Amino acid sequence: MSNTEDRFIDIEIKLAYAEDMVDSLSQRIHQQQQQIDKLEQMCASLVQHVRTLAQNNGGGAQLPHERPPHY
Repeated sequence: MSNTEDRFIDIEIKLAYAEDMVDSLSQRIHQQQQQIDKLEQMCASLVQHVRTLAQNNGGGAQLPHERPPHY
């Protein structure tokens, strides 16, 4: 094989590795986005829960079992 063919083969090998890495990173980003979406839903649910608790306790009252600020 000529030097040009060897270089071409090396470039093809590097491209194959790069494509594999891009696919791998894309899958990881997708997984992370799904996890972020779930965490955002959990946070929204917790916020709603805390608001509900605050409303049931007269609005300004402290939540049960909460330490006073001077502790």
